[in-house]
Order: sequence, then structure tokens, then C-alpha cells
Amino acid sequence: MQIKVDRELCTGCQTCVSSCPYDSIVMSEDKALINEYCQLCRACLSVCPEGAIKEYKDSPAEIKQGDLTDYKGVLVFAEQREGHIAHVAFELLSAGRTLADKLSVPLSAALFGAGELAAAELIKWGADTVYLCDDASLTRFNDEPYSELLSKIIIEHRPEIVLAGATAVGRSFFPRVAARLHAGLTADCTSLEIEKGTRNLLAIRPAFGGNIMATILCPDTRPQMATVRPKVMKTSGYDTNRKGEIIKIDKPQKASRTKVVDVVKDDSLFNISLQDAEVIVSGGRGLGGAKGFEVLRELAGLLGGTLGASRAAVDEGWIQYGHQVGQTGKTVCPKIYIACGISGAVQHMVGMQSSDIIVAINKNPEAPIFNIANYGIVGDLYEVIPLAIKKIKGDKGI
Repeated sequence: MQIKVDRELCTGCQTCVSSCPYDSIVMSEDKALINEYCQLCRACLSVCPEGAIKEYKDSPAEIKQGDLTDYKGVLVFAEQREGHIAHVAFELLSAGRTLADKLSVPLSAALFGAGELAAAELIKWGADTVYLCDDASLTRFNDEPYSELLSKIIIEHRPEIVLAGATAVGRSFFPRVAARLHAGLTADCTSLEIEKGTRNLLAIRPAFGGNIMATILCPDTRPQMATVRPKVMKTSGYDTNRKGEIIKIDKPQKASRTKVVDVVKDDSLFNISLQDAEVIVSGGRGLGGAKGFEVLRELAGLLGGTLGASRAAVDEGWIQYGHQVGQTGKTVCPKIYIACGISGAVQHMVGMQSSDIIVAINKNPEAPIFNIANYGIVGDLYEVIPLAIKKIKGDKGI
């Protein structure tokens, strides 16, 4: 449902402007215009003397839903960084392949700002078709052209399911696309399934602080859209002999109102991204202070890993937010996760419980973290960690 001004009927009397409690009606070229701040309160409908303000219950013609059976296929947005495909794209293709096979439909991918070699890699990971816009100006992410391009692909090819990573990029522009298409969007999913006997996507995600797992459906609109947390889906199905089609598309002619001037990288303690690390050494409130992370930093460096943290440690200001693991931080899946002084709140565990090996160090033998740990050490981390560092240095001859 939308409220719009018929500009042919509007006389520019401005009567409606003062009627809006949300200041969402502005004047543009001597005509009233309702902007994105409209809360659909309908206060303006009765005040216009010309009847120029109208309520539209259907979507605009260019994105009208129509028959839901017209939508077929699964589309994955393949995020790239500096021309290299992000690992979450391969995870989504593996999940998308499973969904597409259940629905007996093709799997496609959309790639912006990278070249044909990157597009060919997506085919090897399971895509049947790749919609590629290799314009160099798209190498750096920008909401407006990305939203325009993906919306165009969806309108033209009508996939029934569209997926993106719940990364900074996906969280930024994917809701814009969903709003433009009047489609349902479920954010931060940890699992995807198809409802038995239907073509409905079951988007599963933590809710109420991680205390329950909610299953969300969007049965009345298409496409069904979801963002998926990185590192929760396993990659599979890579085939160097796989064949597919690369379809090149042009960058939108519509001028962007914004321009990316520079990209400032996070000044973290390590150059290794949390979500790419194979070893993560994390600290929590049990460290007692910021100096505790210096001890963990030495251990992480010896193991070729990086530092993680619980929300409690970040809230105390002991370490930057970029290191936070958990529901309000990053979801990780390293080979080894060492939790030091972390009690194991459910919000933290949901972000790291899929790690291959979990080692917990805590003075409290009743700490919940021990329930999911492969190895548990009950003791003072300031005694245990130095012993571990000494042993590793001895084995390495340092």
C-alpha cells in the first residue's frame, strides 16, 4: 500500500504540508511530494481540496506482483571485495543449489564490479547463469547502483528466491531492493528450507535475543528474499568442469547521487579477518581488563590466528567492536576457537558454536561454554595461557 500525490491534480496550495505529523510531505517544482518518511497514517487524504492525494493498495505497475507462478528460480547476489569474490558467495551458492534442486529450477548469480574470471568461478561453484556487470566503477560498493542493478535483474528474470550475505554490504542495500519490489525480506538467517508441499521458503533465524529460533515465511509475495549469516552454510559442489552461461548487463544510466571517495580499512590488531580466520582466540569479561588481550594476542599470533571477543569485553571498551563474535557481532566458523574467560551466553554461542573444535578456559566449572566445548580447562586463564605459549614456543624452537 502506498500514498501518492497525483501531480496533474495538485495545484501546489500546500494545504497538505501542515497536515502531516511526520513532515513527509514536501514541495517539489511547486507540487506536493510524499517522501520515504511517510508512515501511512492517512491524515493527508481528507485535507486536499483537489483530491490529489490518493491511496494505492497495489504495487506500481512496473513491479506489480501478478501471478506468483510466474516466478521461477533461485538468485544469489555474489558479493566481491576489490575484485575478489567474498567467501559468503560460495556458501550461498551451495545453499542455493540445494534449494534450486528441491524446486527443480535453475540457480543464477548476480556479480557487480568483477570480471569474467570471477564469474566463471561462480559457475564452478554451482551457478547455471551469472548476470555480470563488470563496470570498474562498481568495484567499490555503492548502494544506489547496486540496488538499481539487482532490482532490474529481478524484475526481468523473476526469480522466486533471492539470497545475499548478511554482511555490511548485504545489510545495506538488500532492504532497499526488497522495499522497491514490495517483497518480503528475512534478515540474518542461519538456515533455509523449502516448506513441504509448497514452493515457500522457510527462512530460519534467531529471535528474542537468541532464545528461540523463528521460522519466517513470505507466502504472498515474490521474490522471497533473505540475507544469510556468513559461515553458517557449508560450501560444497565445486566442479572445475561445470559449464554455465555468463550474461553481461550494462550499468544503469540513472546518475547516482553519491560517489565513493575512499575506503578506510578497519585498524584491527591483526590483518586476518575474523570470518576468514582458521584459529580465533577470544576473550570475555573474565579477562578483567584490556591488558588481558595482550596475552591472548601473543597466543593468537603463535597459532597464526586472530583475536575475537564477547560483547561484554567490547562494551567495557577493552577491544574494538570489529572483534566481537556473537549475535550482535560476527558469526565465525574457524577450525579452532579458544574461548578464554567467556561464560557462554547464548548470544555469544550462536556466533561460534559451528566451529570445528572449541576449547574453553574458565574458572567456573558450571560455565555454559563447557556444554558446547570439545575440550574444557577449568582454571585461571592467566596461568593456563602462559603455559600454552611456553609449550608452543618450545615446540617451534623460539
